[in-house]
Amino acid sequence: MSGVAACSDQTSLESAGPFTRRERRVREERQRSDYTGDVRSHQWIEQRSLALHEAVAAKLEAHPQLMDVARRNLERWLQQNPATALREWRRILDSTPLPGVIELLRSPSDEATRLRQSSPFAGLLTTEERRAIMGAYESRRS
Repeated sequence: MSGVAACSDQTSLESAGPFTRRERRVREERQRSDYTGDVRSHQWIEQRSLALHEAVAAKLEAHPQLMDVARRNLERWLQQNPATALREWRRILDSTPLPGVIELLRSPSDEATRLRQSSPFAGLLTTEERRAIMGAYESRRS
C-alpha cells in the first residue's frame, strides 16, 4: 500500500499530492543538508587538510615509528587499487627520510596539496585530535 493510498480522507489525499508528509519532509531535509546547502570551497577543504597533516607531522616528529602505520595503510590500499598517487606515496615513503616527509606534509605547494588528497596517514590522529581540528574549521567556515 503506498503512502498516498494510506490517507484517510479526500482532503488529506489532495494535500499529500504525489508525496506523503514524511516523504516531503525527507526531501526538504535533503535540500537543506550540508551537502547541497553548504558546500565548502576547494580552498577551505585544502586548508583543513593542511591543518590535519600539520598535526600528523607533529605526531611523526614525536613518534617516528608511526611511519609504519602509513606504510601498512599504503600496502593494504595498493593491493586493492594500484592508483598512481598511491604508488607515488610508496616511492616517497621508501626514498625520503622522515624530515623530508614531514616537510611535504606541511607544504602548501600544489604537489603536496595533490598528494594529501590520497594520504596514507589515516589512523595516526586520534578521534579527539581529528575532532578538534575539524571543529575549529567548521567554526570558521564561510
